Amino acid sequence: MKGVASAPGAGTILNALATHTGAAFGIDVDTTATVVLAADDDTVDGEIAAAPDGDTRLIERCVERITERFGNGEGGTVRTESEVPMAAGLKSSSAAANATILATLDALDVTVVDSAGERERDDEHHETEADEITTLEACRLGVAAARDVGVTITGAFDDAAASMTGDVVVTDNDTDTLLARSTRDWEVLVWTPPERAYSADADVERCQQITEMAELVEELALDGRFGKAMTVNGLAYSAALGFSTDPAVEAMGHATGVSLSGTGPSVVAVGDGESLTAVREQWAARDGQLIETSTRTEGARIQ
Repeated sequence: MKGVASAPGAGTILNALATHTGAAFGIDVDTTATVVLAADDDTVDGEIAAAPDGDTRLIERCVERITERFGNGEGGTVRTESEVPMAAGLKSSSAAANATILATLDALDVTVVDSAGERERDDEHHETEADEITTLEACRLGVAAARDVGVTITGAFDDAAASMTGDVVVTDNDTDTLLARSTRDWEVLVWTPPERAYSADADVERCQQITEMAELVEELALDGRFGKAMTVNGLAYSAALGFSTDPAVEAMGHATGVSLSGTGPSVVAVGDGESLTAVREQWAARDGQLIETSTRTEGARIQ
């Protein structure tokens, strides 16, 4: 029983640390998971191609969550390969979880139903047939696995939903509910400095000091003003988490929006190719990595 699936990373519009409402959008960099199940084994062994000594608890727990619900507790192996830098604020954990969840469903021949256009059903956490699951229900199982192993503070349903759908999403991370869903056709520029930051290490108490700013970002996002929302978010959370606002200021006169992504350290700018050219010229002078990509027209998918 073998399954293969991929899921994109994502960028931040609203970090959910202060209010537990978050917003994010899928970007065209992928993580691919390959799952091989064995009926005569009940243990799961994980491997991260880019980090042989990396923490594999999340992807292993994702396999377990699916085999517990749809299989007979099968074990096996899961291997992920990724274009998404780890611990860089680009939702590598959400992408790995989504890819692993879908690959395991593929291995078990479970039907995955697209959740597109099902806002009302999703708000009610609609239950599907025993042998099928919607993409957002699958996404929630990955979020549950992340909570199980303690790699997330908020549950990161915003990040996971953006990765699973590829869209711009606004979510309530307390109830894992989709509040809004939209599509944007943006070019995306990402600057990632050499250092790394882990979401679980973020100073939550300090982030709660900017709650009023986060509530403003939420209003902007729910009004569809995503560029302004992410710029305000980026300035507020950079200050709260101790990151320089210089990269954002360099981009603000050119990009549609720019923000610290997640809990950093990456900074993400969106706009059109011409507007981002000036940003690229300034960010290229900085130490670190530049990624030029775009938003997605589709999210996670079984291959």
